[in-house]
Amino acid sequence: MYNEKTDRALEETGLKEECGVFGIYDFDGQDVASTIYYGLFALQHRGQESCGIAVSETNGPKGKVTSYKGMGLVNEVFTQDNLEPMKGDIGVGHVRYSTAGASTRENAQPLVLNYIKGTLALAHNGNLINAAELRHDLEYTGAIFQTTIDSEVIAYHIARERLNTATVEEAVNRACQKIKGAYSLVVMSPRKLIGARDPYGFKPLCIGKRENSYIITSETCALDTIGAEFVRDVLPGETVTITPDGGIVSDLSRALPKQEEARCIFEYIYFARPDSHIDGVSVYASRIQAGKFLATDSPVEADLVVGVPESGNAAALGYSLQSGIPYGTAFVKNGYVGRTFIKPKQSSRESSVKVKLNVLKEAVNGKRIIMIDDSIVRGTTSDRIVRMLREAGAREVHVRISSPPFLWPCYFGTDVPARDQLIAYNKTIDEIRDIIGADSLGYLNIDRLQEMVNGLNICKGCFNGNYPMEPPKEDIRGDFEK
Repeated sequence: MYNEKTDRALEETGLKEECGVFGIYDFDGQDVASTIYYGLFALQHRGQESCGIAVSETNGPKGKVTSYKGMGLVNEVFTQDNLEPMKGDIGVGHVRYSTAGASTRENAQPLVLNYIKGTLALAHNGNLINAAELRHDLEYTGAIFQTTIDSEVIAYHIARERLNTATVEEAVNRACQKIKGAYSLVVMSPRKLIGARDPYGFKPLCIGKRENSYIITSETCALDTIGAEFVRDVLPGETVTITPDGGIVSDLSRALPKQEEARCIFEYIYFARPDSHIDGVSVYASRIQAGKFLATDSPVEADLVVGVPESGNAAALGYSLQSGIPYGTAFVKNGYVGRTFIKPKQSSRESSVKVKLNVLKEAVNGKRIIMIDDSIVRGTTSDRIVRMLREAGAREVHVRISSPPFLWPCYFGTDVPARDQLIAYNKTIDEIRDIIGADSLGYLNIDRLQEMVNGLNICKGCFNGNYPMEPPKEDIRGDFEK
């Protein structure tokens, strides 16, 4: 299921979301592996590099976990042959996209840990800023790591805390007090399904219910796909424990005051599927609103408003609704390209924009076009798409971006690169306009962001350098990536 990131831009400029998580506990004892498969399929846009599923039987041998993971898309890794033997009424799943570093099967999740108290299976979305420090501390006390991901650091700390706590959920809470950064976790113990969200609420996490099963997952679109009803969001700083006896038990001991919460704004601008709702806000509605703000703040005379699929489409519609300029389709997308953007060298990606995207010449020939996109990172994709519109006969191309300019890197799970790789760093809007070859260029005003998400507190660090917590002194994102 491809959306924002699989459609384009990732291949050379881009923004990458880290992961998607999915956990389920069927109180009736039914097998859950196939449901996890469909849940991950709905979250495929959050990571196309690797995926995995781990399941256990709560009434079977304690500590026995069946898991399978591999490199590739969900429907490439999993088949009837490897799903069928996965018996269990509780399980977790994961789709992954690394920011940098090793892209290997060993780094695929969920992580399954066998330790003295039994087993843990963990799936993590986010990025820790103190992963290297915690990892070194563990190594000096004898820990042997099998991966290069910070998720393993979390798993080790949960296992260690479990030795001194009465319950696994208390161990999860204590481990979460040690880690700093962005995390949404789903943890499977032999008899419990646990979800935890960092106190700032960087990454989304929600709870659903289908008949006698409970689900914890990254986005509501995964609930819709499996026919589950939305129960509520996991709150920033909350740990939830799901069992047949207790239902949903909440612990908010890690919560911060509301004004300190800092959700990643790019979930709404770009990452999440448009049919998802995050913390009570419709992703689709927020993108429509961004387009309306662009039309109000950066008006221009034109004949047609178009979006760069898929993430630009809703914002383009919003621009059209506000401006009265007709909304149209300028691009035809090839939905069968697969993962052609996952290539190691820039030279091998040069043709990937045209492979994935073609221009409808009849729609743009002789017209003044307003082209809406979600972001400009390095600028190479925008340059090519503007050129494609001109080659198709567009008389003018006015570019509008439904986010402010990137000026700072992200340390919390979004692959915004170092400042010297950002086109907006040390360049004026006019200079960027000239580089991408547009007739005019306008960005979303940073003051509009909070209004766009109905007043939710958000992180604007990649736009203004004001991070909700002190960033690491050195950029270790390439070494300990999610």
